[in-house]
Amino acid sequence: GVHPIIELLKAKRRKIVTLYTTKPTPKAWNLIAPLLTKSIEVHYVDRDRLARLAQTTDHQSIVALATPFIRRKKFFDPQKSPFLLLLDTIQDPRNLGAILRSAYCTGVDGVLLCSKNSAPLQAVALKSSAGLAEHLEIYEASSSTAAVQELKQAGYQLYLATLEGKDATAVTFTRPLCLVIGNEATGISKNLLSSGTQVRLGQRSSDISYNASVAAGILLFLIGHQQKIIS
Repeated sequence: GVHPIIELLKAKRRKIVTLYTTKPTPKAWNLIAPLLTKSIEVHYVDRDRLARLAQTTDHQSIVALATPFIRRKKFFDPQKSPFLLLLDTIQDPRNLGAILRSAYCTGVDGVLLCSKNSAPLQAVALKSSAGLAEHLEIYEASSSTAAVQELKQAGYQLYLATLEGKDATAVTFTRPLCLVIGNEATGISKNLLSSGTQVRLGQRSSDISYNASVAAGILLFLIGHQQKIIS
């Protein structure tokens, strides 16, 4: 897709090995061409070949083969990264991508993912983030429990998105902080609920709930705005 490839080129963290497109080139090629280096091979193929490469027809006539996504090795320093996001077993890659997009837009310093029972950070998620995941510092913990332990040891205040917490619009968030967003179906793992302050978003009735990525976006905006990270 266009935006993921543009952001990958802008971020300059990893390399495109081969770029595939059609001939004539799509209109968006004019946005990509100025960012290309001589080392990137461009192959012109038909749309069916692109669909096979991307394993989807939603490729906007541009597909890139790139080196693996680079995850952060060292845990976050609360002085340098005071605003974090932990995703507790988010399983839909489109939700994952949408949340990462919101994280970048709201000034999040780093994101913690879990290798167990979570959506992989692969093509679908990266495309759903509009490529903005390329600019984020992403750390992968073995589990949500392990992530919380590291956060606590580092001195982060945890705020957990639940249906029964404090009204998020009335909470004064204290940095360094980490917002925790739970699984789409079951929410935050029960063993984590006592690890921080539970916060909730108002809604018209108790028998409904926001989509995980929507809830994450609203809460991240509230925190970013309150902390004057965004305006």
